[in-house]
Amino acid sequence: MAEYKDPENTILMELKGGTVVIELLPDVAPKHVERMKELARAGKYDNVAFHRVIDGFMAQTGDVQHANMEVDYNPGRAGTGGSDLPDLPAEFSKIPHARGSLGAARSMNPNSANSQFFINFKDNSFLNGQYTVYGQVTSGMEHVDAIVRGEPPANPDRMISVKVAADV
Repeated sequence: MAEYKDPENTILMELKGGTVVIELLPDVAPKHVERMKELARAGKYDNVAFHRVIDGFMAQTGDVQHANMEVDYNPGRAGTGGSDLPDLPAEFSKIPHARGSLGAARSMNPNSANSQFFINFKDNSFLNGQYTVYGQVTSGMEHVDAIVRGEPPANPDRMISVKVAADV
């Protein structure tokens, strides 16, 4: 097993091309970090589609309600659901929406983030202070860059598995 600085706050996301390592930011957004770990440990992110992937912007996933490609996948509803857990309050910070940063997807209500998130393909400073940043890709960004584009993609890529490094 590879060595991680903080295995309890490191996510291993398996994509078709390989592993994406995400360092979570518990000091910045503790509630969002805990939610991601809780859903990962429950296997809720496994086989969930990237339902909104915009070239030069970001790849969005995490709809555990409608986007599991193995269980009741509904491409028409993918992106409209969350988990059965309550929504999270915003945890805005000064951390920028830089390339490889993990942001909490939400509706117009800043306190509506639940299970969905996005990974920025490039620096998206216009999102700063408006969406919670709670992680950063530290390796495997080339696999994120290879995700099929579309809103929704005709044949979406998926997160094959999502694990907390401490559990592997």
